Amino acid sequence: MERGTTDPARDAALPDGTAAVPPPALGGLLDGLPRPRAGAAGPAAAPAPPGLSPARPRRLVPTRARLRRLVPTRARPRCLLPTPAGAPFTVAYAAVLAVTSLVAALADPALVHALQQGSSTDVAHLVRTPLLVLPASALWIAGGIVSPYAALFVLVLTALERRIGGVWAAGVFLAGHVLATLATEVPVGLAVLAGHLPGSSLHRLDYGISFGVATSTGALAGLLRPRLRWPALALTAWVLLTGLVSGTDPLTGWGHVIALVAGVAAWPLVRRRHRAVRTPPPLRHT
Repeated sequence: MERGTTDPARDAALPDGTAAVPPPALGGLLDGLPRPRAGAAGPAAAPAPPGLSPARPRRLVPTRARLRRLVPTRARPRCLLPTPAGAPFTVAYAAVLAVTSLVAALADPALVHALQQGSSTDVAHLVRTPLLVLPASALWIAGGIVSPYAALFVLVLTALERRIGGVWAAGVFLAGHVLATLATEVPVGLAVLAGHLPGSSLHRLDYGISFGVATSTGALAGLLRPRLRWPALALTAWVLLTGLVSGTDPLTGWGHVIALVAGVAAWPLVRRRHRAVRTPPPLRHT
């Protein structure tokens, strides 16, 4: 029996007559095809072009005003003094008080007395020209620029204005000034009508900023932390009550106490305003 040899070309032919590709050549073609990455859920992202950084998501950047609010006020000692940008009402009001104090110190005494008498919130002036004398009486400092009320005015009004704004600080100051003035002068007028006081009481000299400062101090205490609020309020009340008990000027002493109570009564309003001022502005996209 004759044994024949096998033909490699014939053995590699496919049933349809085409030549089969040898395994090495087929493997080389498959190596040139892209293969899916192991564990990839989808097509791979295209690489960024050379020289260009990949796109980053847009981020929110706080504005400069928001960053200023993030810095505690106690970390900035200069905030204790008024500035045209931070406390414009206090700066303008202090400038007016400085001018009137210079006039009171340098002008003729008779002229100064006439000006202060015309600005007095006594009963006679309140009956005739209340809208004129109520604001005019707050343009003078009893004792001049060296009075303790002058330094207290600057410190308290600056702190209050920085927390609630100039318009609200002016409103608190003037409201306390007007309320305490009426609360002390109206009883005087009624007592004169009843015959318990002489007619000269209708013309008592009454001017100054002390009522407004007391009200602003009481309102500011409500915006401080408890460890500062209660000592400051207790110290202020002790000073005012001491002046009332001394009996030097009972009407002014009662006016200071009433003004302080009015400032404490304004806590809900000033706190609501303070929260509105502290609310940071909306973030802007960059």
